[in-house]
Amino acid sequence: MCGITGWISFDRDLRAASETLDAMTETMACRGPDARGTWTEGPAALGHRRLAIIDLPGGRQPMTFETPRGTVALVYSGEAYNFTELRRELTGRGHRFLTDSDTEVVLHGYLEWGAAVAERLNGMFAFAVWDGRDQKLVMIRDRMGIKPLYYYPTPDGVLFGSEPKAILANPLARARVGLDGLREVFAFVKTPGNAVWDGMYEVEPGTVVTVDRGGPRRHVYWSLETRPHPDDKAASVARVRTLLEDIVHRQLVSDVPRCTLLSGGLDSSAMTALAARQLAGTGETVRSFAVDFVGQTEHFVADGLRGTPDTPFVHDVARASGTEHQDIVLDSSELADPEVRARMIRARDLPMGLGDMDASLYLLFRAIREHSTVALSGESADEVFGGYLQFFDEEARRADMFPWLVRSDQYFGDEADVLRPEVNRAMDLPGFINDSYKTAVADIERLSGESDFEYRMRRICYLHLTRFVRVLLDRKDRASMAVGLEVRVPFCDHRLVEYAYNAPWSLKSFDGREKSLLREATADVLPKSVYDRVKSPYPSTQDPKYAVALQEHVKDLLADPSHPVFGLVDPDRLRRAAERHIPQITMASRYGLERTLDLAVWLDLYHPEVSLS
Repeated sequence: MCGITGWISFDRDLRAASETLDAMTETMACRGPDARGTWTEGPAALGHRRLAIIDLPGGRQPMTFETPRGTVALVYSGEAYNFTELRRELTGRGHRFLTDSDTEVVLHGYLEWGAAVAERLNGMFAFAVWDGRDQKLVMIRDRMGIKPLYYYPTPDGVLFGSEPKAILANPLARARVGLDGLREVFAFVKTPGNAVWDGMYEVEPGTVVTVDRGGPRRHVYWSLETRPHPDDKAASVARVRTLLEDIVHRQLVSDVPRCTLLSGGLDSSAMTALAARQLAGTGETVRSFAVDFVGQTEHFVADGLRGTPDTPFVHDVARASGTEHQDIVLDSSELADPEVRARMIRARDLPMGLGDMDASLYLLFRAIREHSTVALSGESADEVFGGYLQFFDEEARRADMFPWLVRSDQYFGDEADVLRPEVNRAMDLPGFINDSYKTAVADIERLSGESDFEYRMRRICYLHLTRFVRVLLDRKDRASMAVGLEVRVPFCDHRLVEYAYNAPWSLKSFDGREKSLLREATADVLPKSVYDRVKSPYPSTQDPKYAVALQEHVKDLLADPSHPVFGLVDPDRLRRAAERHIPQITMASRYGLERTLDLAVWLDLYHPEVSLS
């Protein structure tokens, strides 16, 4: 896994811009702590930071290939899990390889098939190719958007990077956020292509962006398509298991230590169990890690979202699968540490956090990185197989809005809103969300003969797979790469996504429960406790000391009324939230404190120009 960046300027020779290229490249140091490299030729300048995973000595970048018509240069982030098969095919077509890296396979794949190489890759990837033969830049992103990639058109070319910070390091980029960007931050609705920062865009999942003197052009090479599902229940269960076995096998390939993220839920437990069984055949033991909080298991209180603590189920899986397990136990002082908050905001480039859940994810990954470089995660199985509460909520099923927002007021209602009234009026979040929803559902294809109910469920599945999951994947990528940890997501394999998406809801929930196909497909490797467990979201601390720490940090902020955060946040509402007695601190009011602190840190770190016009 790596960080990539670059600058194309058709009107100048960028060999004289090495200082700027170095600055852009160094912003990606956390993504690639093992090596750095830059390359310039005429109008093209490419930068790369490397996290070495496969072929440690041979995968250095930027990687180039000289042709009679010009140089082809590649900067690549990600993993192509089928690179061995592609290498074999390309060798048969006359290509010769100097390394064992998947990067060189991608480069030769581009030489052979052009941008169509993307359609042959199985994996998570974001890469850019400067094709000196035609004087063009080609940027390509994986189908599900697992690895990020952004670009910023300029008058004579483009800037690009794995993260916005790389682009913002170039003087040509303006650190400005307008109303559309603010709406994106506060609405919890991921608009494809929107990068929040004015003038900046996201290379959308499954998309190729080509830039030449005529400017950027987009081509979609993959999208979620509606197709008939020919298999019955038994065949569907068997197919899911076959796919999972192949996916886990591919994603265990690594030349560095790997592990699994284990939450004790169905998703991570199934993935861990399959990995343990496969590696047992080679005499290897899987390492597993879980997050927990001081006193959480002993003093857990069930609520509307989380009915059980994770740790007992985590330990059941670790025992059953024989993993070498470690709990990463965090206390409230760590979770509320302002330095941890700043690191997570810096990692994400935006104040789009989830409070202690972001902090704990960062701290978990930082602790894991001391032992492993690659981790397999159960992320995205809820979106693929239908695991969230809203899939079974009749109100959410029938609502003409994003289903995860239907009951959000129960948890993040008025008490979470500490923004100034004029900011809320200018953003008009209800109108923005409604327009975004209409745009999203307009792309859904209905199967001929599909019942109204099945179509409603297809709509919910589609929205989760094309909007909701991308928020979580971006969060996972930023938190993990901030500490140089590669997190792989087996449930995002496009073959599994396509197959499960087109399975009718009656199959996805054949036993009346969430994720029926996944549960049945992995029943033989799961402890009974996990097989029977009801879905529980990522954990959040219940320790009142965390809320106390938040209040103190907010009071310190209120002591500086000139802070720019008060251009967005109403200090009176914030003060009331910060002065509540601890028993009155609800999830919503705590979220309001967390969001304010995130905004303040972001403004301090980036000094953005924020406009409500």
